[in-house]
Amino acid sequence: MRLLLIVPVAILVVFAPQANATQPTAPEWFPTQLAHVANSNQVIVVTAPRWSSTSGTLRAFERSATGNWIQVVEATPALLGYAGLVSAVDRRQGTGKTPAGTFAIESSFGRLANPGTKLPYTEFDRNDAWTYDPKHPATYNLFQDADLPWADYGKYVERLRQYGRQYNYVAVLDFNLPQGPVTVGVNGIRRTSPPADTRRGGGIFLHVSNGTNTAGCIAITGQRMAQIMQWLDPAKRPVIVIGTLATIDQM
Repeated sequence: MRLLLIVPVAILVVFAPQANATQPTAPEWFPTQLAHVANSNQVIVVTAPRWSSTSGTLRAFERSATGNWIQVVEATPALLGYAGLVSAVDRRQGTGKTPAGTFAIESSFGRLANPGTKLPYTEFDRNDAWTYDPKHPATYNLFQDADLPWADYGKYVERLRQYGRQYNYVAVLDFNLPQGPVTVGVNGIRRTSPPADTRRGGGIFLHVSNGTNTAGCIAITGQRMAQIMQWLDPAKRPVIVIGTLATIDQM
């Protein structure tokens, strides 16, 4: 009599993915991930790998009429301060650090004629300057167009014409700008009261790169800068968000 040998057979069960499985999310630098964009419809995002990084990546986005974010400027190399990044509240003058945070962009200037931006734009001349001398707090972190040599301000003044193509086009970031009304004295000097915080530094811009790190600004190619200037529109409440990849969503 022959015996029937029964061999167990393993059954492979394949489970279908659950409907509530975690789905991929947007990158940390995408506007939907950012904490302080609020009602802005134009957002420039600058990310760096680490706080010590002296270069990073710039992207720009615009919110459509349907509320969706559209990337309008692809990933672009950006040079940062020669000492890296620091939280905006901790930033100090003369440290060479780029402040991290979210800042409005409400004005602009440049060595060249207006490239077509809708922002208020000033084409500066050989006398124009940006002053940030702590000994003169009323003029701290202000554009100046008085016909003066500015000798009293020592190293704490940028004579804009001397910066060449770096300042072909400049977008001014609302970092430590004075909030008081601006008045113009009989000598043509612009002043505010109350003044900006004279500890934190000034003149933080998005501008054209000359190939070297900045003292705290963000610098990109001239072609890309012209594109951004033409795109910026104060009616869309543009802001720039700066931070590390690990912290950009909280800046």
